[in-house]
Amino acid sequence: MSKGLPKRSEDYSLWYNELVKKAGLAENSAVRGCMVIKPYGYAIWEKMQRVLDDMFKATGHENAYFPLFVPKSLFEAEEQNAEGFAKECAVVTHYRLQADPDNKGKLRVDPAARLEEELIVRPTSEAIIWSTYKNWIQSYRDLPLLVNQWANVVRWEMRTRLFLRTAEFLWQEGHTAHATAEEAIAETEQMLHVYADFVENYMAVPVVKGIKTPNERFAGALETYCIESLMQDGKALQTGTSHFLGQNFAEAFDVKFATKEGGLEYVWGTSWGVSTRLMGALIMTHSDDEGLVLPPNLAPIQVVIVPIYKGEEQLAQISEKVNRLKKELQAKGISVKFDNRDTERPGFKFAEWELKGVPVRIAIGNRDLENGTAEVARRDTKEKSTQQFDSLGSYIPALLEEIQASIFNKALQHRAEHTTKVDSYEEFKQVLENKGGFVLAHWDGTPETEERIKEETKATIRCIALDAAEEDGVDMLSGKPSKRRVYFAKAY
Repeated sequence: MSKGLPKRSEDYSLWYNELVKKAGLAENSAVRGCMVIKPYGYAIWEKMQRVLDDMFKATGHENAYFPLFVPKSLFEAEEQNAEGFAKECAVVTHYRLQADPDNKGKLRVDPAARLEEELIVRPTSEAIIWSTYKNWIQSYRDLPLLVNQWANVVRWEMRTRLFLRTAEFLWQEGHTAHATAEEAIAETEQMLHVYADFVENYMAVPVVKGIKTPNERFAGALETYCIESLMQDGKALQTGTSHFLGQNFAEAFDVKFATKEGGLEYVWGTSWGVSTRLMGALIMTHSDDEGLVLPPNLAPIQVVIVPIYKGEEQLAQISEKVNRLKKELQAKGISVKFDNRDTERPGFKFAEWELKGVPVRIAIGNRDLENGTAEVARRDTKEKSTQQFDSLGSYIPALLEEIQASIFNKALQHRAEHTTKVDSYEEFKQVLENKGGFVLAHWDGTPETEERIKEETKATIRCIALDAAEEDGVDMLSGKPSKRRVYFAKAY
């Protein structure tokens, strides 16, 4: 199954694209730049959704849904936001097709059906949501307003890659309104920590929590918080963002509230989101040349059981034991597949489930029946062991926990080995070229220096870490004083 996969060391980009397709996660669609998420890939996304949705609700948020289309006048009401997304917008100009009189059997846009006002296919939903909030918020009693939506958005991309950058993608976007700046900032930071908790404890991907520079800030925000992760090829990937919007959108859409004291003030806003880009992070952080390596907490199938038998009688004996084990594990919340297909040989099944990243594989044959044992193989390390069959009900849950922790620790070690402090620009360029990863360097805080480094090296400031220690130094390029190091990297 994995024989057709390129090696990561030879062509990481091709390896990634082929793995996504061969593992049955997604494929390119008939619509340029868009993808079809296949059932196995969508099952992973569903598990992500389920966990995140519970985390959002545990912090007091409710789900709603807002229109896909945003009238142009609403979209341009917040100028920074509109300008920031203008080049990526898909625009609806007409509302009807008609038979083409010059081409039989073909359709054309009806020239008489032009919209009075163009509609923007949402690249993000601040405009439509804040125009709605104007009707929902009148008094301090209506605050805080804590709303999330699961939706799709469209950002017209010229160069696309499955999950990482597509013209249409799935995501969630939280949009909240508060009575004070302090409450809104606390919300922004809280949701950043929720994302970090999810990415580290479910995806097993270590993150750096920080804030973006003004150049990298979300259009229309006063501050953008982010989590950054490091992929196996040494490039960074932004895995989540949370934005403190200040009163920008409230002012743009005239969203005011009556205070307890009887005054009238603009509300304070936040927005925050993660997308199917998380799927890309999951794949690129853990997988190997044989296929996916999925953390147990997000694997659609956590355990696969493959029978090795000759004849129906042996299969019946194995099935009786396996079905009892399956029920025992399922009662503990573990997803199990008994692969008793008679159309494929065991070797094919082993390769297929290895490619799909199932964390644990159990094989049981006639000799195992006689000995009361089974072979247990873990996907992450490929280690195999013989276990007593009757103890598997307690052994497997502990093994899944061990695999989850092991996968995270391996990624954490990789990040540590690929995080380098530098003090000179020459060393900075050498590390980027030869080693990659995160580069910690002093920055003078100016957009001019940031832009020059980006132009010359293709590296960007990924974030200013929240836990960055104060350290006197000088900018490696300008020589100007600096108080702390920031995270640079080439990125997706």
